[in-house]
Amino acid sequence: MCSPKEVELLHLEEVFLATLARINNLVLQPLLTDAPLDPQGRECLQQLHRSSQQLREVTEESLHSLQDRLRRPDAFGLESLLLLRGADHVLQVHMEYIESYTRCVVVQAFEKATKQSEFWQGQRKALRPLLWGVSSEGSVGTALVQALRQPLIRHVQQYVFLLLSLVDTIEECHPTRELVVHATTVFEDLQSFMKQALDQAMATQALWHTLSSRHRDALCSPARRLLQDSQDVPVTVTPLRAERVLLFDDVLVLLQGHNVHTFDLKLVWVDCEQDRCSVHLLTPEEEFCFCFKNPQEQVTWRWKVTQAVCQALRGKKDFPVLGAGLEPSETPPCRSMTYTFLAEGRFCQATYEGEWCQGRPHGKGTLKWPDGQSHVGSFCQGLEDGFGIRLVPQASEDTFDCYKCHWREGSMCGYGICEYGTGEVYKGYLQKGLWHGFGVFESAPQAPHPCKYTGHWERGQRSGYGIQEDSDRGERYIGMWQADQRHGPGIMVTQAGDCYQGTFQADRMVGPGILLSEDDSLYEGSFTRDLTLLGKGKVTFPNGFTLEGSFGSGARRGLYTQGMLDTAALPPDPSSTCKRQLGLGAFPAESRWQGVYGPFRDFVRAGCPGNLQEALLGFHVQSLRELRKSQEHLCCERTPLDDSVGRMENILEEVLQNREPEALQQCLRKALSSSLHPLGKLLRTMMLTFQATYAGIGANKHLQGLAQEEVKQHAQELWAAYRGLLQVALQRKGQALEEEEDTEIRDLQVHRLVLPLILPSFYSELFTLYLLLHEKEDSLYSQGIANLSLFPDTKLLEFLDVQKHLWPCKDLTLTSDQRHSLVRGKCFLSATECLQKMITTVDPREKLEELERTYREIEATVSRVLGQEHKLPMDDLLPLLIYVASRARIQHLGAEIHLIRDMMDPIYMGGLYDFLLTALESCYKHIQRGDMHQLPSSRDFREP
Repeated sequence: MCSPKEVELLHLEEVFLATLARINNLVLQPLLTDAPLDPQGRECLQQLHRSSQQLREVTEESLHSLQDRLRRPDAFGLESLLLLRGADHVLQVHMEYIESYTRCVVVQAFEKATKQSEFWQGQRKALRPLLWGVSSEGSVGTALVQALRQPLIRHVQQYVFLLLSLVDTIEECHPTRELVVHATTVFEDLQSFMKQALDQAMATQALWHTLSSRHRDALCSPARRLLQDSQDVPVTVTPLRAERVLLFDDVLVLLQGHNVHTFDLKLVWVDCEQDRCSVHLLTPEEEFCFCFKNPQEQVTWRWKVTQAVCQALRGKKDFPVLGAGLEPSETPPCRSMTYTFLAEGRFCQATYEGEWCQGRPHGKGTLKWPDGQSHVGSFCQGLEDGFGIRLVPQASEDTFDCYKCHWREGSMCGYGICEYGTGEVYKGYLQKGLWHGFGVFESAPQAPHPCKYTGHWERGQRSGYGIQEDSDRGERYIGMWQADQRHGPGIMVTQAGDCYQGTFQADRMVGPGILLSEDDSLYEGSFTRDLTLLGKGKVTFPNGFTLEGSFGSGARRGLYTQGMLDTAALPPDPSSTCKRQLGLGAFPAESRWQGVYGPFRDFVRAGCPGNLQEALLGFHVQSLRELRKSQEHLCCERTPLDDSVGRMENILEEVLQNREPEALQQCLRKALSSSLHPLGKLLRTMMLTFQATYAGIGANKHLQGLAQEEVKQHAQELWAAYRGLLQVALQRKGQALEEEEDTEIRDLQVHRLVLPLILPSFYSELFTLYLLLHEKEDSLYSQGIANLSLFPDTKLLEFLDVQKHLWPCKDLTLTSDQRHSLVRGKCFLSATECLQKMITTVDPREKLEELERTYREIEATVSRVLGQEHKLPMDDLLPLLIYVASRARIQHLGAEIHLIRDMMDPIYMGGLYDFLLTALESCYKHIQRGDMHQLPSSRDFREP
């Protein structure tokens, strides 16, 4: 059964539908066809006409649902009524009509349309039925305003009344009761919102009459509504002296004479900390206070501004009513907005799009200037802070300078990559926008004098220890710099193999120096820029002859000298001549790469904060050699810091959990092999400096000692870095810190744990230096091996005075037409294969283990031949070891032996490994000399 209230609803919809039709015919159609309107007013009336049609359609649909319900109550339940099932849709249509109507009111479209029209003077009588309870006196425009407003107000009031009555007719448990309650709430809210919207529109319309035409033209907008006027609630603005303050729903306006200052509410912050008689406001470029005479005025303005800002940020008006009550609220401190800076400064005319906090760019954002300059990255309190990419266009060509750097307080600070439109690239640390600390600079390939510098910088200039490679001259300088010039001790290496060590001052060689030639000639004296001998000096030739006197050169005369040639000296030992090493005293290993070690120490000292991990340890990006005019440069393919492998929390936890020797070694191996781990990043920077110093032109045998020292120093620094991470991990967990290690324990851990892990990273360049240093010795050794290879096994064993009862002749598998005297490489085959494995590893300890296995295999073979376990005396072992070494035919055995000796753990000194290495070295020398009848005796060795 249908209730009487449903019948009343039906009648209400019929009356309202007829009213809407009358409004359309009497008001809207004539306004659109006959009224002389400006474009703004006409657009508002057209929008009102469209929303009126939608209101008619939804009213008609509601009417049909009521008619169906009344005709067939059994088929159509109460929930079929549009007012109940589609209450939110009906609400939206009514709100759109109210919005369209209030736009016309604000721009005074009705008054303007009827001001000079005789037609509307005669329409007063026709409009009277639409003006329920309102006088028709006044202008026709006022009558139109009322005619379009009153029917809707009355209709919504009746909706609320009838729906409230309908709720009372429905039982508590009925399923449709909830629908009716919801619809009642919706239209109650609509009633409140409508009153608020209409009042705001009328207040805004009245405001325009109080402003000058200039101010009105600047501020009048159909969608803008006045929320508060300082003429109603007085306010004093400091430090800006505003004569009047207007708060709209989208902007805050300060009027100063003819000037209008507008502030977008989306970028206005109300400071939370304030006294009872003032409100502190923040905007991107201004800060000012609203001051009041009493707390009540302060509460009113603060509430109105806060609610308006929140409403503007949501992009729609509060519903059901703006600020339902005076509950304290706050504007969101963080937002994402776009703003163009106007005040003078670095950001002048730049448009910022991104995150804000309390009136300042804060978080991720993008800055773009009109000249094409742009910056993408992180901001903090209005300044670039964190990782960012800056593009700076060059006026001369269609190219850009690209800076992929970390920033601090608006300046580049920390690790960065600077790629210039000229083709130059810098990768390293910066401070206050200048290259400062360790960095690598590489000139453009097409530059007139291409070069590459790897080293330390100070305020944009090369200063401290650094390496510069001059590709044009084929030279590499290793040494000290000051104010962008070579200054202090330095080494010059040429592509021809010459090596100079001396002192530089203001980029020039000064005083005496040392020149080592490729043929091991040694000159001590003075030079010219291109290493030409000049002045007093002394030459020591490879054969021991010396020439001491004055040297000079002239046009077309080459080098000439006056002095004394001494030929009485004996030829020096080749091994001592070639082992002259440069730079050992001039550049202490611990002070060479402080710019590499220092940032890591600072990072650990600061407690390993995650936000500094990239700034101090660097990031990985794809280098762009050619800079194009493209937004691609605003992207940087970095490894994200929140990666589970690279997160600092996980790294410290892993360090803490793996402190036992075996677990620690695995932990260090994993860390050093990862480019995301701080230790791995540090190792890669060390590799970069090592290659820059000793690869290519720098691969000179006289730098072997320098390189060997450097590898050991790197191992010590990495161990110290690990210890630093461990201390930070313990500190974060509140555990007791470990005591500092003494030198002996530290060296033991470095050689046992770190050096074997990092040596492969430096082995290629380091072993090349050993090869060059021992090239002549290895050449003689190779000749000795070639001579011994001509001997069959039995002849060679006999030649080496190996006792015959130790010969493993049963190992020689012969055919019917073979003899023992023809077979080669069959005796002690297992020992030979063990010794050959020495070259398959780079770890000195593993090489020594293979040497020990070789010794064990020799003893095992002899024991098998004798049929009993047998310990070889030294006099028997050494010739057998020479035999095995000659058959193993290891190339560059001298370089291998010396590298093992230099890099092995000191704990092995005086032990079995030391003894076996000394024995192998003795065998190497005898094979080198070819003197097999003066073999070393047991007196030459000390038992391990």
